[in-house]
Amino acid sequence: MSSNELQIAFNEISQLRDLPEEVVLEALESALVSAYRKDSGASSAQAIEAEIDPETGRAKVFVEKEVVDDVLTDATEVTLESARFYNPEAEIHDVVMVQVEHTTKSFGRIAAQTAKQVILQKIREAERNALYDEFITREGDLITGTVQSVNSKQVTLSLGRAEADLIRQQQIPGERYRTHEKIRVFIMEVKKSNRGPQILVSRAHRNMLRRLLEYEVPEIYNGQVEIKNIAREAGHRSKVAVSALQDGIDPVGACVGMRGIRIQNIVKELHNEKIDVIEWNTDAVAFISKALSPARVTGVFLDDDPIDGKTAVVIVPDDQLSLAIGREGQNARLAAKLTGWRIDIKSVVETVQGALENLDVPPLDVLTEKHADMVAESLRIMEKKSMELTVMPEEYKTLGRFAEVVEQLLQEQRNEAREIYLREREAVKATLTPQLFELPLDVLAVSQEILDILEPYENVGEAMLSCLVDEEIVARKLSALEGEPMAEVQAALDSVMAADIDALLLEAISIEDDEDAVEPGDEAAASDAVEAQQAESAEDGAEEESAEQDVLLDAFGQPIPQETMEPAVAGVAIAESGAAEQAPVAVPTKEGPRPDSPESGQFEAEEDEAGFELDRSKGKKQRRKDRQKRRQLVLDEKSGEVIAKRRRKGRRGSWDEETWEDYDY
Repeated sequence: MSSNELQIAFNEISQLRDLPEEVVLEALESALVSAYRKDSGASSAQAIEAEIDPETGRAKVFVEKEVVDDVLTDATEVTLESARFYNPEAEIHDVVMVQVEHTTKSFGRIAAQTAKQVILQKIREAERNALYDEFITREGDLITGTVQSVNSKQVTLSLGRAEADLIRQQQIPGERYRTHEKIRVFIMEVKKSNRGPQILVSRAHRNMLRRLLEYEVPEIYNGQVEIKNIAREAGHRSKVAVSALQDGIDPVGACVGMRGIRIQNIVKELHNEKIDVIEWNTDAVAFISKALSPARVTGVFLDDDPIDGKTAVVIVPDDQLSLAIGREGQNARLAAKLTGWRIDIKSVVETVQGALENLDVPPLDVLTEKHADMVAESLRIMEKKSMELTVMPEEYKTLGRFAEVVEQLLQEQRNEAREIYLREREAVKATLTPQLFELPLDVLAVSQEILDILEPYENVGEAMLSCLVDEEIVARKLSALEGEPMAEVQAALDSVMAADIDALLLEAISIEDDEDAVEPGDEAAASDAVEAQQAESAEDGAEEESAEQDVLLDAFGQPIPQETMEPAVAGVAIAESGAAEQAPVAVPTKEGPRPDSPESGQFEAEEDEAGFELDRSKGKKQRRKDRQKRRQLVLDEKSGEVIAKRRRKGRRGSWDEETWEDYDY
């Protein structure tokens, strides 16, 4: 192939596939290497390189050969004279790269077919990588695609040289898509796959609304207005909280535009989805009032409960109740997502009626003394309303003021109860040892379902503190489980309190250190360690096995002297009544093949490697299960004391299911 023909071929492939010429040249060189291996039958261990001169179009193939005095095998050996032509410093028994004599024209049909397949494979692979690099940078942005096919599960979009999937869950409800129609979508995720980049797009994602606002509102794009939060239910309604970062700018007006033209463009793009733009406010009361728009709010009363979370009680006029709640609770639900507060909406009449029925119950009993006139007037208006007589607007305002007074009293009561709870919590916390707040939850001898529910407490101290301050809180969390989970938790906490907490903490730290000993990316170091351990085990043989069975470790990892050991009957530790300290005893293990036997040595390397890979792939819950299995706190019925049962780690890094050691706390 001449220089011009080669250059023309490179240009055609590069333009057609949109790839750099260097990538195409590299693919061709890889194809020449594969073709030479196929034609000459070279071993895969033999190094082969190919070079193509873009200017002349000539191809050179270099093969790794050994320098010898007499060449017996021309494919792998070369004389010293020929080797020094390529490497002047070459000596006998050196390995050098030598150019082969024959050219690519001598390749057979199979070698040429192999070269063709390698070229196509390399070009397709390079094209997939180029597409992935192109779209991964656009992740989180908007893109326009053409509808290629539509089915019940997803819509396939054409993005030019790539395709995107718009699954049903990410479509706007009620929106219909037609073939060859152009739509704008939000790129959610770009993943690599064997068939090119897998692009997942959405029209229901809330960040699509964010990007549309950035494109339509110059103040947002320039940073003069900031989008604080977005709550969206695609196809129905969205609420956007915006704030001005520059004085003199109306954030809501900037988003709406003159005569609403800016927001209307976004509404049309989102299939006539209603959009409420609200000014963000640091005052939670004012922000919640605006978030419930278009409803008018009479009063907002906040309750930041340490147990149930943040709740806002909102009072609205009776004619605004349905508007504040919205269809199927949509308006209240979006307002809660936007503000981060759980919203409880009540009407004025409902609040007044409930207060008048409980005037003799604290704290509402003070109303008859402090607000006697307002109570009497409210009674008269409510009686008038019960008789279905017309209630004047001024009378509704009186009921609204009375409702605000009632909710203010209830809020003061909630604040006092919260202060009492916090003081009691701090007092109880002072009585607990600080080490309890460092113990992980998996030291508790409870089921995995209970551990999952208790996970928000993060440690044993927080779980114990909640049980001591208000047991009903924990009981409500566990109410969905069968049996008596609360009794199980109490028994586990009692076992921890009866045990040596410092020893438990040391053990938990040692287990964490064992799990974190091999970090991700240290596979080579771990493999070397496994091989060294296997070699050491093979040298030691049976003597090490017998010595290891005779030496036991205590809870702190120290060896236990022989004189302190006591006999074992039927695998259960027995302590003499007159002993000052109960010593741990070894439990006989089941018989199995010796470490140096063929049965053991045959699968030892495979088991160690598989165990290492399994440990690396375990998630947080699986590691917690393993730690819980290694040690259990149980009550010894004979001695009446709490014993920590811990499995002893075997020589090959595996945990023997039948070997336990008991420690007395």
